[in-house]
Amino acid sequence: MRSSSKLTSSRLALNNGVQMERLGFGLYKVPPHDADTLVATALGEGYRRFDTAAMYGNEVGVGRGIGAAIGDAAAARSATGGSGEAVHGLSREDLFVTTKVWNDDQGYDSTLRAFDTSISNLGLDYVDLYLIHWPCAGRGLFTETYKAMETLYREGKVRAIGVSNFQPGHLEELMDKAEVVPAVNQIELHPWLQQTRLRTLHEQLGIATEAWSPLGRGQVLADPAILSLAEKYNRTPAQIILRWHLQLGNLVIPKASSPGRIKENIAVFDFELDTADIERMAGLERHHRTGSHPDNVN
Repeated sequence: MRSSSKLTSSRLALNNGVQMERLGFGLYKVPPHDADTLVATALGEGYRRFDTAAMYGNEVGVGRGIGAAIGDAAAARSATGGSGEAVHGLSREDLFVTTKVWNDDQGYDSTLRAFDTSISNLGLDYVDLYLIHWPCAGRGLFTETYKAMETLYREGKVRAIGVSNFQPGHLEELMDKAEVVPAVNQIELHPWLQQTRLRTLHEQLGIATEAWSPLGRGQVLADPAILSLAEKYNRTPAQIILRWHLQLGNLVIPKASSPGRIKENIAVFDFELDTADIERMAGLERHHRTGSHPDNVN
């Protein structure tokens, strides 16, 4: 399985060639009224990728934060005849936005309607990555949902499509009918839940692995092995775990609500864990989930 102490770029090329920042900003459980402020703070620290979902209820706030940054840059360029820059100097193409279709909206037509709602909430012309939030296999609709997403992809309304929380059996069923290989599977993944079998399958299929709850909802931060590595490298426990993810080849979307943590989480590209420490962390597996098992979500 792919693992490296070297990262040649902060970006990863998905299976369709679209470039995606390896580390993004997660917005799960961020209140709608805080989303725009946190997005603005994250942009100031260098984040360019944002992960939201219809279920989070904060797409409008995320869109406001992104729109303000893009609008400020456009206004500055207009005022200086095209040569000026705003604080961030951003255009839409500099940013990568992910959102997800919720369980209640699965099905072909309802997925198309859900996408229209999401893109209106975000105030964007397109979404960079659109995911099925949960397989909800008992409902038997995820293949039809994915067909709708393939339609959106062909129409250029999304730059890449994928899934979230899909287990090997779900992926195998989907691949029997899909015309477009999912670009991403976003799954719970952290040192206590390493999902080795699933990551191996992803690599075989050309699907990028993205970790939600990459810090185990904070539970893993106090693991003695993580604390020992934090002392060794003079880094925080969160930085050790995020660097581990990156060296495994995982995409990550840590959430943070304080400016200090937002800054801390992205400062992981200037050091490396050695091979022995990567192997040491492989031994932390507990098969411990902090969220629901996908087979139990319908």
